[in-house]
Amino acid sequence: MKKILTYLFEGNKLSAAEATEIMLKIGKGIYSEAEFASFLTVFLMRPITAEELNGFREAMFQLSLKTDLSEFETIDVVGTGGDGKDTFNISTLASFILAGAGLKVAKHGNYASSSKSGSSNVLEHFGYQFSSNSDKLKKEIENAGICFLHAPLFHPAMKFIAPVRRAMKVKTFFNILGPMINPSAPKYQLLGVYNQEVFELYKNVYKNLPVKYSIINNVDGYDEISLTDNARVATNNSDKIIKPTDFGFSKIAGEDLFSGESVKEAAVIFKQILTGNGTEAQNNVVIANAALGLQCVFPEKNLEECVSIAKESLESKKALHAFKKLIP
Repeated sequence: MKKILTYLFEGNKLSAAEATEIMLKIGKGIYSEAEFASFLTVFLMRPITAEELNGFREAMFQLSLKTDLSEFETIDVVGTGGDGKDTFNISTLASFILAGAGLKVAKHGNYASSSKSGSSNVLEHFGYQFSSNSDKLKKEIENAGICFLHAPLFHPAMKFIAPVRRAMKVKTFFNILGPMINPSAPKYQLLGVYNQEVFELYKNVYKNLPVKYSIINNVDGYDEISLTDNARVATNNSDKIIKPTDFGFSKIAGEDLFSGESVKEAAVIFKQILTGNGTEAQNNVVIANAALGLQCVFPEKNLEECVSIAKESLESKKALHAFKKLIP
């Protein structure tokens, strides 16, 4: 590690292959915590490059517990978190809308990092049993159209990484790696990021991956479509600005998306939306995100069509049915 650190402290960058090799060793516990902390410090002093991020992503994926769900041609809807906006569980709700609309969803998620309730928090609250058993996950997709991959169960390398991250108490590049390392390698990914710098990083990594993707950043700093302002959306073939009115919706206020003060309060909002008792703003924002998920899978459909399909899934209670199938 001394040689690597000297090389990096001199201002050099890593190739993707070098980044992969180093991260594989970190994930196997070959370096000490002090060496790993020094390594992380490099990327607090300068921005990470797309090549480096791609190398780290590749290593973390190699180190993960693989789950082959390729027969289902799944989609994942996931954000980096870290936007500090304390929104309710928008991407998780959008995932159930997609399942209700007939898509197969392999949702990758974790406990909250900056909000009150992450996807793992809310699903655990409702009684979902986390598992890495591929037979269970396949059965869930067959029955409910959706399964959930609780990140800590699939990334054993984190036992060497997490203690250092906790001790450092600062944001590192691991905060943006999570959405990239779904161990089931979904065919489609709807990815939310919290700023334009990370947006460009993701775009430069994903353009070389065999994934159909949509990367989202709301220009006012949300890691999802928030309808509070315009959003930038990049796909395999385009990069454009989308306005709330493009979905057929009015602009909303940030407070309309508040998650509450606890997991319990976030769960109440979650269930209200699924059962048809959400506010217009809450319903519209989950429909908008689900619509982009649909368009990721069906690029030939226009946004108006995708909004209509997502709306029907929510209002007809098909999304609720998928939820009840997953968590009876």
